[in-house]
Amino acid sequence: MRKTTIVALASSLLLVLVHPAGAITSGAPDGDRHPEVGALIREYEGTLYIWCSGTLVAPNVFLTAAHCFFGADSPRVHVSFDTQIDEPNLDPADLLAGTAYAHPDAWSGGMSDPLDIAVVMLDDPVADITPAILPVAGRLDHKALRNQIFTAVGYGMTRDTQQGGWQTIEPIDGVRRYATQSFLSLQKAWLLLSMVPAIGSGGTCYGDSGGPHFLGGPDSHTIASITVTGDTWCKATDKTYRLDTPAARDFLDDFGVPLP
Repeated sequence: MRKTTIVALASSLLLVLVHPAGAITSGAPDGDRHPEVGALIREYEGTLYIWCSGTLVAPNVFLTAAHCFFGADSPRVHVSFDTQIDEPNLDPADLLAGTAYAHPDAWSGGMSDPLDIAVVMLDDPVADITPAILPVAGRLDHKALRNQIFTAVGYGMTRDTQQGGWQTIEPIDGVRRYATQSFLSLQKAWLLLSMVPAIGSGGTCYGDSGGPHFLGGPDSHTIASITVTGDTWCKATDKTYRLDTPAARDFLDDFGVPLP
């Protein structure tokens, strides 16, 4: 498979096809539960910002979403695994540096399989964090999901109420958070999850695409999917990209990620 850096991706696709999802809604601070989950940090007009989330899946491979890099001027990015990030005072010297590679066909095939997956190849391997566990091929096709709990983890904005639109979405504060959620449906490339507090589910919102949805409760470290999109007001549905499909596994295999 070809490896395409982020500068080859069309920024217009982001506006047409997907909103960046990701802040944890109706959740709680993650603390040290998921040290393998980090923040993707990009430079914009000379300032570093938390842009998306992602997961360490090999000592030098950080998994995230392809659309996190649409419109970027450079493939060089940073990653932090701190539980709380002081965004206004980010110093590159305190961050991990790497080069981003998005799937070369991201969003070229539309919604049936968006191939919205990317990795950051870190300059130096991370020695003190155990990488997350990837699912075996087709695991979601062969597992009873109706009563399964999933756990979303990420950095970004928060929402603690179903009331209102933008006015009840709080800005990024740099805290890594988690929320549990329940199953809605399974599609060829997608896992749809509930984020409705009335039935005990939280979820993701703007600012945290690429973050993981773990298969199981808050102590799980097995990733089922990554955040890609959802409903506009972050109140109902997470539409997440499956990692147990041949397309996702082939992409990760190209970067030397061990696959179960």
